[in-house]
Amino acid sequence: MTAPLDHLTAQLLDAARKAGADGADVIAVRGTSLSIRVREGALEQADRSEGIDLGLRVLVGQRQASVSSSDDKPDTIAQMAERAVAMAKEAPEDPYAGLADPSELTTNTDLKSLELSDPSDEPDPAALQDAAIRAEAAALANKGISQVQSAAAGYGHRQAHIAATNGFSAGYARTDHGLSCVAISGAGTEMERDYDYDSRVFGADMRDAADIGRIAAERAVARAGARKPPTGAFPVMFDERIASTLIGSILQATNGQVIARGSGWLRDKLGEQILPKGISLTEEPHRKRTSSSRLFDAEGLATASRKIVDDGILTGWTTDLATARQLNVTKTANAVRGTSSPPSPGVTNVTLTQGDQTQAELLADMGTGLLVTSLIGSTINPNTGDYSRGASGFWVENGEITYPVNECTIAGNLRDMLMTITPANDARAHLSRVVPSLLIEGMTLAGN
Repeated sequence: MTAPLDHLTAQLLDAARKAGADGADVIAVRGTSLSIRVREGALEQADRSEGIDLGLRVLVGQRQASVSSSDDKPDTIAQMAERAVAMAKEAPEDPYAGLADPSELTTNTDLKSLELSDPSDEPDPAALQDAAIRAEAAALANKGISQVQSAAAGYGHRQAHIAATNGFSAGYARTDHGLSCVAISGAGTEMERDYDYDSRVFGADMRDAADIGRIAAERAVARAGARKPPTGAFPVMFDERIASTLIGSILQATNGQVIARGSGWLRDKLGEQILPKGISLTEEPHRKRTSSSRLFDAEGLATASRKIVDDGILTGWTTDLATARQLNVTKTANAVRGTSSPPSPGVTNVTLTQGDQTQAELLADMGTGLLVTSLIGSTINPNTGDYSRGASGFWVENGEITYPVNECTIAGNLRDMLMTITPANDARAHLSRVVPSLLIEGMTLAGN
């Protein structure tokens, strides 16, 4: 019989104490995933996996070590604890390592209010196959589509429980439903590819499969005949589909571990303006039906909304307990962890202030420039913010899209780029990162 996760975490903590640990925390994760891929109206691949993963961190004085296993047998649990304690005794001292004080732990651990787990039954594989087939058929109904590279549907359910010797113990469940379609127009060297997808916590919130296939096809057809744009300095619009990558650069550069190492292109910008006035970047860990939401972090602290950037001003770093101690700053309850590593800082959901114009209206204001819908590769200097990426999308003349573009490079510096952004109003509210299309005043384009 499969043991409940809270029982397994308690066994691991007991084993850690018996092995000689001064303190310990543990995470146990049990998950199920199902994926279906179709091709030419027939099943191409079906995968199902089930498993459990255990992760244990022990502390011996100021030394720590982590071990993991996918075996929950009692003998294995004892061996994990013994091995972890032996490793910790040989590890260097870390003056910042340690569990939360019991007084810091949250008692609000009932995640039902966040609606992170779909109570409906696991979808039947035949239903997932039917959805993928309908997406593929809708894409192929477009006469400009030569083939569908992939149409896939999936489902996942995960239960997790976190516990520590300081008394914290809480668990949660999450589900995710997904459907994607990748369509190809043209043939040979003239092939162009694009996609559409949807991913939700609740299956009832999913967009219609045919709609996903239709939009993937329309996007692929629109890219037919792509060519290089002119070389020079031009304004660039980051489409909503990829605009969150820019904001991701801020999140990476404000991570407490990066700052603690003395690196990051924003390390000397605390309290200074890094976005235009009127634009804020807010973390919202309690949004309902959003995959990254949580009431407590991996160290048992209560999460709360906060402004990472407030009216353009950088307000602070994202920390777990260790980095907050090292930087001597207020902890933000942003610890995340997997089963094979100790906690580290990570954000939940973020929202960037939206503008009051549509993407089309911003393109009209832009005049002549590039609308980027896809990014390829990445060369971003984490210390200076120098930015260079391959891009494709559409060339804009006099505010109107004129032809598709590929094989070009866009470059700039993130500090300069982000200070000139103008957001549109097209962000999708259900995503973990709610970021609209972003117009940047000027970047260097390398094309023809």
